[in-house]
Amino acid sequence: MSTEQIVETLFERIGKGDFAGAGELFAEEVDWDIPGATDVVPWIGLRRTGAEAAAFYTTLDDYLERDVFEVERLFVDGDEAVAVGHLRSVVRATGRAIATPFAIRITVREGRITRYLLLEDSHAVATAAAN
Repeated sequence: MSTEQIVETLFERIGKGDFAGAGELFAEEVDWDIPGATDVVPWIGLRRTGAEAAAFYTTLDDYLERDVFEVERLFVDGDEAVAVGHLRSVVRATGRAIATPFAIRITVREGRITRYLLLEDSHAVATAAAN
């Protein structure tokens, strides 16, 4: 599959709740990061293996009631892709909403995702997650 096909498949599987299938798209070693206040927001941060990346999706519902995750544009250049969009969720522990635009940089090598960097309004996420 091409970079575009792999990234589109990732988002399709996430949208359908097929988190095991989403996890299959990651390489054994991955450079994964969702930067932010990891001391306040337990679901973000660094991951280094495909299994850890897959676990992100399977445990996310423990923390968030997801409402909207919409990719508005996908830009692809060789093995690099950038998806931009917006999301809205409610933090289960606080009942506060998160609404933020995002950009995700994804690198695909040899048919697997090797890098995943999600940039969002980390201040808004931390504020919603803080007790």
